Parts: sequence; structure tokens; C-alpha cells
Amino acid sequence: MHEHALIADLVREILRAAEREQAKAVTGISVWLGALSHMSPDHFAEHFEDAAVGTIAEGAEITAEVSDDIDDPRASSVLLTGIEVEAPS
Repeated sequence: MHEHALIADLVREILRAAEREQAKAVTGISVWLGALSHMSPDHFAEHFEDAAVGTIAEGAEITAEVSDDIDDPRASSVLLTGIEVEAPS
């Protein structure tokens, strides 16, 4: 359940950012996976792909940076660090 909530929040954040840019599509995202987030890049990608189905973020390329610092105050977080969008024509 924790993973589902993290991903749902992240997808909402991505969609809000895309809306501000009036994007046609989200083509890529960059995320930071905290050491205690219990997510590998592959595991994150599976959850993200499921959560993004039917949105303009569906099919976005994912770049993930994984932290190994368990003492980082954000160690249990999944953070959006970048978004690439397709601009309106």
C-alpha cells in the first residue's frame, strides 16, 4: 500500500507539472529513489507504468537515481527530479 500511495502522489505531481506546461504528452521523467523506499528502478517502473495508464504520462521514459544513504532525511521517499514533455503544436 505504501508503494501505491507514493506512486499515485508522484503521478499527480507529474500531471500537474504537465498541465502547467500545457503539454501534449510526458515523454520522460527522472526520479530519485531513497534507500529506504523499498524500490528498485525496475520495481518503480512497474508501478509507474500501471499508474500512468490512460494519462498523458503513459509510456514516459524513466530515469532513476538510487540512493544508498539510509541516513538521508528523504531515505523513505520517491522524489520527482525532472520531467520532459511534448509541447503543444
